[in-house]
Amino acid sequence: MPKVLVPLAEGFEEMEAVIVVDVLRRADIAVVTASLTPALTVTGSHCIPVVADTTLDQVLNDHFDAVVLPGGLPGATNLRDDTRVAALVQRTAEQGGWTAAICAAPLALAAFGMLREKRFTSHPSVRERLSDAGGTYVEERVVTDGRTVTSRSPGTAFEFALALVAQLVDETAAQKLAAAMLVGPPTA
Repeated sequence: MPKVLVPLAEGFEEMEAVIVVDVLRRADIAVVTASLTPALTVTGSHCIPVVADTTLDQVLNDHFDAVVLPGGLPGATNLRDDTRVAALVQRTAEQGGWTAAICAAPLALAAFGMLREKRFTSHPSVRERLSDAGGTYVEERVVTDGRTVTSRSPGTAFEFALALVAQLVDETAAQKLAAAMLVGPPTA
């Protein structure tokens, strides 16, 4: 069973975290949510508190098949500025795992050097801040390039999560989930 880390930073976009966690868990993927601070309760960008499974410090040495970064501001910049998140993302990629970011969170992937020579997307509001990422920006809802998946906004969270299921489990599992949830087909 694949194991996925979703780090939660103060100011994260609630839909992008909760929808992704929910969809991945429906696919029987082990998902660990981790607070960047010692407090398990993390407040999102729309003032909704979410209780993480654990803290980031408690899982720093764990192996993950993927690290998924939710967007939102200032959540995405808090992820970008956390050296522990950078180390986990880079180690996961070096070990052949997946890195994924939605909305403003590609800012973190860019800062970690993970978008070089990749096609990627983000929320339009942060596009200019990604001009030096070293890759090719595209205006698609979900972009998979190599073992990196990016997406645009809360409105693309289901597609993003289903694209992750297609990669971490298989396309059939993603299609079955999409049908059961009455969501359009995943785009990878």
